[in-house]
Amino acid sequence: MSIRNAVIPVAGLGTRLLPATKSQPKEMLAVGKKPIVQYIVEELHRCGIERVLFVTGRGKSSIEDHFDEDPDLIRTLRETGKEDLLEELEYERLGVHFLYTRQRQQRGLGDAVLCAEHFTENEPFVVALGDSIIGRHKPSPIVSRLIEAFETHNAACAIAVETVPTDQVSMYGIVKPATNTDVFEITDLIEKPKPDEAPSNLAIAGRYVFAPALFDAIKRTGFDHRGEIQLTNAIRLMLQKGMKIVGVKLPADEKRYDIGNFESYFETFVEFALTDPVYGEKLRQHVKELFKN
Repeated sequence: MSIRNAVIPVAGLGTRLLPATKSQPKEMLAVGKKPIVQYIVEELHRCGIERVLFVTGRGKSSIEDHFDEDPDLIRTLRETGKEDLLEELEYERLGVHFLYTRQRQQRGLGDAVLCAEHFTENEPFVVALGDSIIGRHKPSPIVSRLIEAFETHNAACAIAVETVPTDQVSMYGIVKPATNTDVFEITDLIEKPKPDEAPSNLAIAGRYVFAPALFDAIKRTGFDHRGEIQLTNAIRLMLQKGMKIVGVKLPADEKRYDIGNFESYFETFVEFALTDPVYGEKLRQHVKELFKN
């Protein structure tokens, strides 16, 4: 792949997941056997990403600790005859170079991405939201598909999208497609529209590829009523400037798990646990027994 850099914004406070997020980032909450953010890093690595910048905030140091090698832990596992558990730490040796910077104030996703301007070195880059897992127990190629669409269409931005129920469009950024195809040009997009104002039911699915022109668009984007810079509004400004924006649909078997509240977190954890290739069958039997009582 020609794109080597990715940005993972993880600065949000996770207030909808309190008290679980009082002392740990929501991105570090476990889903099945791994924290949320590990799924994202492994996805990016499989798509050829070499460098990842985490845009963090206060209380996020456990993310740095998780991706650091831990010689003391490795030594303890070896000395206590638990070498088999070393396989669970293989993610530490993916070969990805991790960097970290802080978003000093909570000023929205657009502002968080702007913190990566110098990291990207004027090259195209991927943005992967830190609270969204794509797919379940098999690798998702969505980032590779986005990069291919970005390069093939000579676009300024490529966006992953998913179909959502009409009554849920007000929860997402929604795009207007030029054609009803899996890869299409986007003619408009709007952040969290009312159902009767939504241009479609295609929601932005937490994965993007951007040209460096995004940073100028963010700087030209004003704050919304909550004092935040919305990334969707910056992309819309790029579109208004005549830049090409393309969308790539997620296939039906590549569900997006948006872990932003307890309902979605519980559903995601249960689905991953029940379908775990090692522990899923025994857990399913246990759940069946519970429902008998």
